[in-house]
Amino acid sequence: MNKFLSDLWQLALKKKYPKYLFFALCLNLIVAPAVYAANAESFTKFQAYALGLLGIATFAFSIYLFVVMFQPEKF
Repeated sequence: MNKFLSDLWQLALKKKYPKYLFFALCLNLIVAPAVYAANAESFTKFQAYALGLLGIATFAFSIYLFVVMFQPEKF
């Protein structure tokens, strides 16, 4: 069991995308209720969570494009 946990920990240190996805979903838990409250219940909760994820993805994509524009030699 200890070897399994050790291997799992090493794998988690190598792969960062699952961590980024987890942090984005945690951030959405903060953003979605604010979106839901700001719209005077014109959206359903599902739509508020989807809109929150869309906003987070748009923000992350804009940061990525900004980095690519100013540091193209890295890519």
